[in-house]
Amino acid sequence: GDNLRTTTNHSGGVQGGITNGEQIYFRTAFKPVATIMQKQQTVNKQGESIALQAKGRHDVCVVPRAVPIVEAMAALVTIDHFLRNKIYQNL
Repeated sequence: GDNLRTTTNHSGGVQGGITNGEQIYFRTAFKPVATIMQKQQTVNKQGESIALQAKGRHDVCVVPRAVPIVEAMAALVTIDHFLRNKIYQNL
């Protein structure tokens, strides 16, 4: 019936690659941005001390873009699995 549920949802709603009827959830992590705008001291190939500073427009923090990025990737992965399932059903 409609009231059957698992005791816990530690698997995030998916067990063995198949949904178990519980809510699907997942965790997301982002790596730090690669470019920092702060001037940095380093050395060149000749061993001379130089200063490097990034130029151009770079995001300091990905947080404002995190939600649309995660939503888009979740949608892509979901439709990918849906289409794979359709292919296997038609074999």
